[in-house]
Amino acid sequence: IGDYVLTNGAIAAVVLVDAIVRLIPGVLGDNQSAVDDSFREGLLEAPQYTRPAEFRGWKVPEVLLSGNHGEIAKWRNKQSQTRTRENRPDLLRE
Repeated sequence: IGDYVLTNGAIAAVVLVDAIVRLIPGVLGDNQSAVDDSFREGLLEAPQYTRPAEFRGWKVPEVLLSGNHGEIAKWRNKQSQTRTRENRPDLLRE
């Protein structure tokens, strides 16, 4: 799940249990969530937004408010590629 140091093995055990339990059918509201969470097709997840559309100067990108599902999919894919390239270039296929 990443490079970091823990104070003891109990924390690591909880992470392991959660990672396994979420794969059991019915544990998550949507079984596809276990497949798509954080990684999709080898890329990091695109940014997630909620309401309000503007909060403390931060705005939801217009494409996400447009209702154009094709353009939204393109935007998410581009964001995923950018995030992966910037944060986890090791995940990109050569």
